[in-house]
Amino acid sequence: MIDLAPWLCARTWYVALSGGLDSTVLLHWLAAYARSHPAPPLRAIHIHHGLQPAAQAWPAHCQRVCDDLGVELQVIEVDVAPGPSLEQAARQARYAAFERVLAAGDMLFTGQHRDDQAETLLFRLLRGAGLRGLAAMPRERALGQGRLVRPLLGCSRQQLQGYAQAHALGWVEDPSNADTRFARNYLRREVLPSLVQRWPQAGQNLARAAEHLGEALSLLDELAENDLAPVRQGAPAAWPGLDSLDLAGLLALSPARQRNALQYWLSHRTRLPDARHWAGWADLRNAAVDACPVWQLADGQLVRSQGRIWWLSGDWLQTPCKAMEWENADQPLALPGNGSVRLVGAGALTGLRIGYRQGGEWLDIPGRGRRDLKRLLNELHVPHFLRLRLPLLYQGERLLAVANLPGLAQGDYCLHWQLPTSAQGLS
Repeated sequence: MIDLAPWLCARTWYVALSGGLDSTVLLHWLAAYARSHPAPPLRAIHIHHGLQPAAQAWPAHCQRVCDDLGVELQVIEVDVAPGPSLEQAARQARYAAFERVLAAGDMLFTGQHRDDQAETLLFRLLRGAGLRGLAAMPRERALGQGRLVRPLLGCSRQQLQGYAQAHALGWVEDPSNADTRFARNYLRREVLPSLVQRWPQAGQNLARAAEHLGEALSLLDELAENDLAPVRQGAPAAWPGLDSLDLAGLLALSPARQRNALQYWLSHRTRLPDARHWAGWADLRNAAVDACPVWQLADGQLVRSQGRIWWLSGDWLQTPCKAMEWENADQPLALPGNGSVRLVGAGALTGLRIGYRQGGEWLDIPGRGRRDLKRLLNELHVPHFLRLRLPLLYQGERLLAVANLPGLAQGDYCLHWQLPTSAQGLS
């Protein structure tokens, strides 16, 4: 069917086995290959969503298939979060489970084929998707520590059915696939057959068009990388790990290149907004200099501060922590939801605690006297969203130091803050 040579160096081959036609053919083909060729260890993963009564029998079916082929099977039960799109929520739960399994060097094979590619293009065209949405499903991409591979993208559903019949394979049918109230099922059962009747090569041509769009997208991604390189520079060293871009550098680009660069940058961090919601970028970009605009996205938010735009997600969207006593300052102190701190050069200081701004704080600065903390943070151009969660070192009621700002300390010690990660919901 397909040359497997590009993936023979993998640590392990995993197959995403739903029990349906596509994944059953894929597993059978890989197992047959592995019996007659040197190949990595082959295993299967079945994700059990439990969303319908028929699904209760699928893990046992997959186990029988794997037993017949001599392949180890791992069944993973997942909870699907409620929301407006059950299909999207199930997909997120499924891929999150795959990511947890894959180690460095592992490959996950999935059974999407040429007709899936055509359906995806039609579906996204009808939703008015941009180039990034219309581009082909890639044959290979990163997934967690491993790689996701779609080796059947050049094969039609009819070819897979022929293979299954030739090898007397059995598979399960998802009853929901017959429900044409779902957009993809309607396209698969009503629209594409009509197109193929009039244009026999419709599926193949649509898939080829998606490949052309994917090639165009790769060129735009290269342009985005070039445009982003200079605007990534200049990030304050005091806040390592926070993703930000220079706003003035972005605004020097044409509006189309601004959107292209941001789409590329955001695509690794969140589900992208559709065209209607890009007004959020205009509001963020055009707000007054002293404003603190926020663009709320599916998996986080962009904020503007100190001439840069910053990506915030995960712990950064939660309420800042409460004060904590620091009983042993020789050891790092974990701050729930706010990373951790460690103290360097403090000697025998005791009675320490970590607090956060409440307003009205002041600090004795050597050579400058007693100074208002708010003014000091303004002078140092500390982004506004950092100020409420910036760890402050106290001894009793006396403020001794501010994290990651060596000039704001009453002695020769330094308070180092490991910022919380800005974790992404999707990659």
